[in-house]
Amino acid sequence: MSTFSDNFDKIKTEYETKRANAIKDAEARTLTLHAQYPALKAIDGKLRATGINILGEAMKGKNGLEERLKALEEENLELQKQRKDLIEALGLPSDCTDPHYECKECSDTGYIGINMCRCFKAALAKCAFENSGLGSLLKDQAFDTFDLSYYNDNPANHERMKKNLEKCRIYADTFAEGSPNLILIGATGLGKTHLSTSIAKKVIEKGYRVVYDSSPNIFNDFNKEQFKNESGLTDKYFECDLLILDDLGTEMITSFTVSSLYNLINTRLNTGKCTIINTNLSIDELRKAYTDRITSRIFGCFEPLMFTGKDVRMQKLQKNL
Repeated sequence: MSTFSDNFDKIKTEYETKRANAIKDAEARTLTLHAQYPALKAIDGKLRATGINILGEAMKGKNGLEERLKALEEENLELQKQRKDLIEALGLPSDCTDPHYECKECSDTGYIGINMCRCFKAALAKCAFENSGLGSLLKDQAFDTFDLSYYNDNPANHERMKKNLEKCRIYADTFAEGSPNLILIGATGLGKTHLSTSIAKKVIEKGYRVVYDSSPNIFNDFNKEQFKNESGLTDKYFECDLLILDDLGTEMITSFTVSSLYNLINTRLNTGKCTIINTNLSIDELRKAYTDRITSRIFGCFEPLMFTGKDVRMQKLQKNL
């Protein structure tokens, strides 16, 4: 898994490259225009000369400096006006010799002053999304698309899911190091993946490292690392700021996976890393499937959110028939 530093370096290099390309392209356009329009070349040459002259005058001493600089400034302004009038007369765009940056706010530097530009933040978030394991889930699932009308069959279910939605929204909005761990419990198709994906999306946008993967995939990586000497596969599960372990209980439960699960949960708890677990298993089924050592850690250190109602996926399917 790429770290924030890796992503930052990657995006920074991309920005440096596209800024350099924009400047290079502007220089090429300028050379072409100078060859076509000698008057433009002459004015640009005089403008460069006034800039050099200003530096030269500053080095001559303070005696009469203000008057000399004022004269050069007036000359510069007059040349700029001549240049503007000439470009208009030639029917050229006003920015015909300027670099055409993708972002007008930061000129493709990624920063406005000392503050990171929103375009750079967006690029970092996009990179983080691509490395999160969420894939296409990010396109369709968000808090605003969580439809509570699918839980109208029972007032208690509707109220519970309304509270779950609000709880998850607040969790995402206030996420930081030391945020609580959650376990989302309920039958398939009740919105656990939707809400946990929505949390992941918001947390990634805040600049945190998120890994979202299914229990079978996660423990398959543990298996490969242990028995096939494929080192480093599980580092991302320990190092990310938020791990979302989806479908706990669907992996092949063996002594090895149970041991790996305990090591993962225990290590993340001890290092202050946040974890969200989704499971279709009931509390009793979790106790039967895993050791007391694991379930005591889960129920002692994770806040449970119970999901109830009728399978939303089936309701959507029936609606479309």
